[in-house]
Amino acid sequence: MGDTAKPVLWIGSSKRDLMDMPADVIDDFGFGLYQAQIGKYPDTGKTLSGFGSANVIELVRDHKGDAFRAVYTVRFSEAVVVLHAFQKKSKKGRRTPKQDLELVRSIPK
Repeated sequence: MGDTAKPVLWIGSSKRDLMDMPADVIDDFGFGLYQAQIGKYPDTGKTLSGFGSANVIELVRDHKGDAFRAVYTVRFSEAVVVLHAFQKKSKKGRRTPKQDLELVRSIPK
C-alpha cells in the first residue's frame, strides 16, 4: 500500500448515478472507494464472481428498505475504475440483477 491514493475513473453515467443516491449511501460508497484507492479492501465490498482475474468488487448498501450497489475494478495499477452504480430494483433475494451483471461484463476491463 502506498501513501498516495489512486485516482478514481468513472465509466459512463456511473458517477452521476452514484451522486443521485441518498447521502448516507454516497458517504458509505465514497469511503469504500477511498479504501480501494489506498489499497485496502472496503468494509462494504464483496468480490463478484464470474469476472476471471478482473478484480471486480461490488459495494453493497441497504438504505430504508432499498438496496444500492456500486461496482468497480482494481485491475489497473494506475486507478480505481467505477464500472456501474445502481439501485437494485428486484426484491427477490440479494443477488445482483442479471442485467446489471451483463452491463458490467460488457465494459472492457
